Amino acid sequence: MKSTQQPLDTLPLFSFRGIQMRTFHLTWLTFFVCFFGWFGLAPLMPAIRADLGLTKAQVGNTIIAAVSATIFARLIIGKLCDTWGPRKTYTALLVIGSLPVMLVGLAHDYLTFLLFRLAIGVIGASFVITQFHTSMMFAPKIKGTANAVAGGWGNLGGGVTQLAMPLIMTLIMGLGFVKSDAWRLAMIVPGLLMLVMAFLYYRYTTDTPAGNFEDLQRQNAGTAAGSFREACTDIRVWALALAYACCFGMEITFDGVAALYFFDQFSLGETEAGFWAMLFGFMNLFARAMGGVVADRVGQRYGMRGKGILLAVLLLLEGLGILLFAQSGNLTMAIVSMLTFALFLKMANGSTYALVPFINPKALGVISGVVGAGGNLGGMLMGFLFKSQSISYGQAFFYIGAAVVLIGGLLFLINFGKSRVAEPSEAVTLQTV
Repeated sequence: MKSTQQPLDTLPLFSFRGIQMRTFHLTWLTFFVCFFGWFGLAPLMPAIRADLGLTKAQVGNTIIAAVSATIFARLIIGKLCDTWGPRKTYTALLVIGSLPVMLVGLAHDYLTFLLFRLAIGVIGASFVITQFHTSMMFAPKIKGTANAVAGGWGNLGGGVTQLAMPLIMTLIMGLGFVKSDAWRLAMIVPGLLMLVMAFLYYRYTTDTPAGNFEDLQRQNAGTAAGSFREACTDIRVWALALAYACCFGMEITFDGVAALYFFDQFSLGETEAGFWAMLFGFMNLFARAMGGVVADRVGQRYGMRGKGILLAVLLLLEGLGILLFAQSGNLTMAIVSMLTFALFLKMANGSTYALVPFINPKALGVISGVVGAGGNLGGMLMGFLFKSQSISYGQAFFYIGAAVVLIGGLLFLINFGKSRVAEPSEAVTLQTV
């Protein structure tokens, strides 16, 4: 009989028994709430833009701010996961991150709104904790699937918020508030949800199946600095960071501009534009998980090299889909092409983090942070295209699609299988000592 203190080698999705599955469900749900708060302002931007009198360049700057702070936060959070533990790290991030989410309504000009947007961006580091914690709870043969499902269901918050936040704002307006007040009050909702999840996470999860970090003797604590240096000199880490810049970077960029794009390009209302933008996020319900499942199966047959080739193919297909979306001349074509590139993009997300846990298990938090930061760096760089006065949104999507195709091609040159992957028994030792 398998010990309840061991990582699980199966993923019983509808089970809540055991600390592993309880942690799994709380982790993806917490990430969902974080994404809901992180991108809660995006579908409200038409109202915010009119209220604060923002220019296209200023809107672009707020999009950049939303993802740039996360770059540094993910690097720090990754290190904290290795040393402080995911339970305490997530709890602290939720409490601290809830403050700018609830208080952004105090912004009444461009500068203060930009600063709040920057502070809210720190919440994006929640992804690193999600992937780290899930990796601790599951055995190697199922890590990719577990990480992909948790990440995908969590990312779903970015889709739900596209429709939910305009509806919450409309409901508040129905109570007699004007739109300029309603969007501010609406942001209190995701902030309060984050505080609820902070309590649940601290109360009902543990760092590992065997207990919390402070209760365990971590034999690898003295090698943390060496593991960090080793991780940062591994070309595979940077290749994955670049790949994640193309897939997750595009995802968070699209989450930030989709509602505005549909609102302006096809003259839709705020709720309707939010609905079509929501479909992009809803692909996370299955697409990211599909990427993890396929990667795990490819890995069992072809090893790390096979997983790397799969990731390269998915990026190529994503890039081609974005190029098609950039050329869409009507709403129907835009939606079809959006769903096409969304499928491959989110599968690439899942495939990336099916590779991450095996690069260097002793520096899992550091590598998760570096690769995750790469995703946000990609989102930040893409954001500069959308703030340009001389480049249309359609042209920006075209340039991004071309870049993703190029990087997907280059990824074929990276051999992810150059070192031995830990066997299940070895991985358990690394995670629980």
